[in-house]
Parts: sequence; C-alpha cells; structure tokens
Amino acid sequence: MARQTVRVEPLSTYLERWKAPTSAVTRSGDTLYVSGFPPFDPDTGEVVQDASIERQTELVLEQMKLCLHTAGSSLDNVLKCTVYCTSVEQFAAVNTVYARYFPTDPPARVFVCVPAWPGPFDIEVDCIAAV
Repeated sequence: MARQTVRVEPLSTYLERWKAPTSAVTRSGDTLYVSGFPPFDPDTGEVVQDASIERQTELVLEQMKLCLHTAGSSLDNVLKCTVYCTSVEQFAAVNTVYARYFPTDPPARVFVCVPAWPGPFDIEVDCIAAV
C-alpha cells in the first residue's frame, strides 16, 4: 500500500523551520499517522514560552485537530493517542484538557513521561486515526 505525506499549513512550515525531518501527517490506506508537535503559537509559529501545561495541551490538541481535518478526518476517528509529557505531576491537568477534546468514547491512550525536549515545552501528543 502506498504511503502518502499530507502537508498541513502552517504546521509543515514550522517543522521546516526547525529542520525536523518529519511530515505532519502520513496516510496509508484509510489510516492516518499524525506527528506530535510542540505547542506552536498560532500567531507567530514559535514555541510558546512560559505557558501553563493546560495552554500547551490545548495548543497541541488544536494542532492535532487541524492535521486530522486537513487529511479528511476528525477527532471522532482517532483510534489511539500517545501523550508525551515532561512531568508525571502534570497528569491531572493534562487529563482535564484532554477530556474536553474526547468527551465520550475516548480513544486508546498511553501517557509517557519524558525527561526533556529539544525546546522549552512540556508536551506533545501524536495519534493514529481512521479516515
């Protein structure tokens, strides 16, 4: 089955600025693989500085929503998410925001605590979704 990359603006441009060798979304058949992103400021394209974990979570989930929409899907079709966070102490705050995006029948999920990112942010979320 052929693999297709999906360009998602402005996120694809932001990734290029970071020289990140990744695609925003990869599609294979009826399955989408959405990359995790740092919490980009939607007005500047820079990573938000000194934002709360709640705001960072909102930004990354809004970016994921944009990726899914651009690729012809939605949050309703997400099968699995992986949440990467720099502190397990943020688990409850992340869950509060996450639950607003997946209020009923949430997808499978893994929460992974990571030591650090190559930038000043605390969270990324990637997902696998159906088209």
